[in-house]
Amino acid sequence: MRHFGKIGNRKSLVSYAISICLFVVMLIATFGWQALAYKPSPASVDLRHIPIGDGRISTKPQTGFLWSCRTQFGGLRRQGAHASGDWIGDNATYNLTTKPTVNGRVYWPGDFDITIKDRSRQIASNRLPQDPTGNFPISPQDDAYAFDRNPNSIRSGTATLNLPANPQLAAPSCVPMGQVGILLNGGYLFNALDANGKDAVAHEIQDSCQGHPENRGTYHYHSITTCLDKRDPGKGHSALLGYALDGFGIYGHRLEGGKGATNSDLDVCHGHIHPVDWDGKQTQIYHYHATWEYPYTIGCYRGTPITVARPPRPERRPEPPSGANNPELRLDDRPNL
Repeated sequence: MRHFGKIGNRKSLVSYAISICLFVVMLIATFGWQALAYKPSPASVDLRHIPIGDGRISTKPQTGFLWSCRTQFGGLRRQGAHASGDWIGDNATYNLTTKPTVNGRVYWPGDFDITIKDRSRQIASNRLPQDPTGNFPISPQDDAYAFDRNPNSIRSGTATLNLPANPQLAAPSCVPMGQVGILLNGGYLFNALDANGKDAVAHEIQDSCQGHPENRGTYHYHSITTCLDKRDPGKGHSALLGYALDGFGIYGHRLEGGKGATNSDLDVCHGHIHPVDWDGKQTQIYHYHATWEYPYTIGCYRGTPITVARPPRPERRPEPPSGANNPELRLDDRPNL
């Protein structure tokens, strides 16, 4: 079982420089050099003490909350994490740097294409990400199984989104369960909740790119994956990393000047207006931002969203947790670094 990151237990005072060096060394030892792309903004929240978003569901636009179209989550417990570990603190916070992740590094033939035609941004995909995933279903041999027994397999399928190329502001509206956007690696973006109405990023065990499949096989994220860091270099304003279903762009964790975005920097829907790079031009336009704190991406829609149909529910049949018998994917047999 991997961890998102580790920060050593500091019981005595050490200098800031030594702390940073130790942190970098541990990242390299745990994840390899690719982990160095993970650089939380210093002005953002403490990733070791992120407030858990449980209960922060609203029935109107509200900063730091998710305006969910569904507000009732009673009844039998749905699939998802069934236990918590020591990354959940006693003070209603969680430690993202020590949260476990699902084993595996699986590469899929992700197909993702964007064209603009007749004022529409047409996005075609096969529902597979272009970044690696973990092994799903979660194997009983994976230590993550002790916390989350996700039984779902990742499945491909034809998907087309027709978003407005130049979206317009509208009255804020609630977000549905499930897909609220799509990222530029082809992965689907879901809202911040799991099927039980809890903070999915805090509780569910995901892979090292912070994704996992739901019961129809759709691989998705509940936050902006750190595997998109390679598309967001530099120290200034973050790059465009995806689109919400209302057509507005979703940018990374950095604001103008490189400051890490927090809920207090953004409006009730988790965005704001200022000039950004939009289709190759600096354009004054509304856009969403990622934050390290709940609701992570979209708190409500600020434009007019399109309606998307969910894929059909697959027949339930056992599948191996690796790609040995699945011609759609390729496994990286290197150690789980």
